[in-house]
Amino acid sequence: MQQQQLFQPLDEHAIEIVRTYAPKDGRAIHVAYSGGKDSQVLLDVVKRSGVLFSAWYQFCPLDPKELRAFIKEQQYDPANAINIALPEKSLITVARERGMMPMRNRRWCCEVIKERRNDAPLTLTGIRWAESARRRRRRIIESCSRAGGFLLHPIINWRDEDVWAYIHGRGLPYCSLYDEGYRRLGCVLCPMTRNTEQQIQRFPWAVKIWRAVSKACFETRQQRGHQIFNTEKEQWEWWLERDAKANPDGDDCPLFDGILEDGDTAEDQP
Repeated sequence: MQQQQLFQPLDEHAIEIVRTYAPKDGRAIHVAYSGGKDSQVLLDVVKRSGVLFSAWYQFCPLDPKELRAFIKEQQYDPANAINIALPEKSLITVARERGMMPMRNRRWCCEVIKERRNDAPLTLTGIRWAESARRRRRRIIESCSRAGGFLLHPIINWRDEDVWAYIHGRGLPYCSLYDEGYRRLGCVLCPMTRNTEQQIQRFPWAVKIWRAVSKACFETRQQRGHQIFNTEKEQWEWWLERDAKANPDGDDCPLFDGILEDGDTAEDQP
């Protein structure tokens, strides 16, 4: 980092980073958009940079309905260039194929829904060092075969208070769930979430989706003769306990995502 950048406002520095790494051949950059507070800041920074971009939200039926409604509202503004990508397969279909529930260190749900390869030379994310111990090991720019090119994290050095100061200072809209005390938004009953009881009470509709996923996993294991639970209810209760160990049938966690990563703790949730 050059000496003058030490005294450069965070937003100006982030804008400079975007302009520096943007393709010089005129190709659009890919903005990974989740509708969360960091995504709102990232999107505004990219818009201010003047580079060509397209923002993409990977639709997930387990994202809070309030968040999905907010994203839809933001899509109405053409300047946001927000696109919504639907998953190629449903969670239930993949659960039936794999015969296992997604777990803390085997989150195939992220791989299926949140992170899919794109053809853009550069993908921007709102990842920040302040979010977790694991993310503090990330670099501002990284190569990524999964994303199809390079990952750039323009606001990686921002603190939570910097994000909110920017949002309020710029008058940016944000999802109403933050006003309910939620610090981070993502899939309801994500395998990384420990406060399952609170989310079950707040988002009962998500339980129906997850129970269908659990049923599909249970039936597949029965058919394969790999069942370790007597009933689907027993499997469901085990999964909610969040004491699940790594399952060798699963794949490794993706490189980046719009939800919590390994190394985060229960304190990251409301």
